[in-house]
Amino acid sequence: MIKNAGIIVGSLALVGALVLGCNADHSKTAAGTATVAAPGPVTGKLAYVNIDTFESKYEVLKAKQEEFKKRQDDMDNELQLSYKQMQDFAAKVQSKVQANSITQSEYQEAETRLMQQQKSLEARRQSLTDELLKAKDDFNKDLKTHLDAFLVSYNKDKNFDFIFTYSSSGGSPLLYANRTLDITKDVVEGMNAAAHNDDKKKNK
Repeated sequence: MIKNAGIIVGSLALVGALVLGCNADHSKTAAGTATVAAPGPVTGKLAYVNIDTFESKYEVLKAKQEEFKKRQDDMDNELQLSYKQMQDFAAKVQSKVQANSITQSEYQEAETRLMQQQKSLEARRQSLTDELLKAKDDFNKDLKTHLDAFLVSYNKDKNFDFIFTYSSSGGSPLLYANRTLDITKDVVEGMNAAAHNDDKKKNK
């Protein structure tokens, strides 16, 4: 009841292909209307990033995952504590009812208090959930921006036409990946180095 959705950053914003350069093949009809040529074999210089390796070795992402996990755990603990306090109060009221030691007015007051506590708990749960989801979404957008910028810079002398993502756990647009096309090591090392440089600049 209190658990939030799992960490989003695992999906990132990397699903699909990151197209860094592509020349579409168009032809003109006699009437001057452009038509797309029939699909053919994929051509061009290709590379891919293993998203599983990227997630496990990109230090900024790993640290953020730990931060989100701690925030999730703290949120769960806070809500669990509030829920237990509400349960304890309800149990005391029930005990008084069974012992016939509570007036109708006191019972109605306790019932109103419980309803208010329940609404407050639900509002708090929703607020914390929204805050955490927004933080994850903001991080994913920032990560996508940094990754895009790195790949554009990285590709200046590599001249790849397409850079795909690949995952051995499934959900990848690639059914097969030639390991000679794997640039994950370059991407991870490059982005880790960039993150360290950013930290040094911030600490100056």
